[in-house]
Amino acid sequence: MLTIHADSRGRALAVEGEGIAMAGPLEELTAAHPRARVRQWPGILTPGLVTPYGNELLEECYHPDPREADELGTEPLTGEALAALAPDEARWGASARRGLQRMLAHGTVAVACEGLRIRAVRDALRRSGLGVVGRTGRPDGVPALDPYASGRPVTFAPPREAGSAARFAVFDVPDESALARAGARSCVATVVAGRLVYRRR
Repeated sequence: MLTIHADSRGRALAVEGEGIAMAGPLEELTAAHPRARVRQWPGILTPGLVTPYGNELLEECYHPDPREADELGTEPLTGEALAALAPDEARWGASARRGLQRMLAHGTVAVACEGLRIRAVRDALRRSGLGVVGRTGRPDGVPALDPYASGRPVTFAPPREAGSAARFAVFDVPDESALARAGARSCVATVVAGRLVYRRR
């Protein structure tokens, strides 16, 4: 089924399967596809973010389960706390799945990483549908789920156009300069491979 995603500025994308069938003003897309489902979002549609910290966020920190909050807290564990926890393969996989969900909640559609060592982490990333971008060496800045909090330039996925993969995000801000101020926590929806994989409640 074809779905049209539109932002508050009237910009829209028609998504069919895993790709973008059409891009343009909402009125043009609804005229061309009168039976399509329309999702109207607050804020702006963007191509989605690329996090440069795949290794750091998936294999160098542990994302606690909410059920572990009393024991471990809610923030990712790194350094000595991570070493003391010493997660096994299954726990690493569960942590990676939670970390990837938190990335999606920040409008991330692709992850840059190199040589992931833990099989359960590799499997979780593959199953997430997120794009994978190669990298060489450790990026500068501070690893953060919100790329705007890293202290380095923010990278977006390639522009959205007809025929390209449907990977984009929606942020509840009026424009790109407001997004830079508010950060990726303003994300209200993330679409990967044509699927709505995150929607803010």
